[in-house]
Amino acid sequence: MNIIHDKENNKYTMDVDGATAFVDYKIKNDKMYLVYSEVPTSLRGKGIGKQLVEKTFEKLTQEGYKAVAVCGYVKAIAKRSDKWNTIIEQA
Repeated sequence: MNIIHDKENNKYTMDVDGATAFVDYKIKNDKMYLVYSEVPTSLRGKGIGKQLVEKTFEKLTQEGYKAVAVCGYVKAIAKRSDKWNTIIEQA
């Protein structure tokens, strides 16, 4: 599953079985604020949300962004691993 950075619409998307999961963000003060995440009902309970958020973290890191977790689910995933402490701030 590949993550796509849709800069025009300020989101990271991941297509799975014909459905799209995504993380919305806003840029403010040179930081990316991860404000909302959604996994379609048909994909819930399969670990897709966790994969989506972790792949988003990896992609934004590769692209040189620092991010702030605003969305509750994104915050939860960020807190589960020390790997993201230097990249993802908690709002």
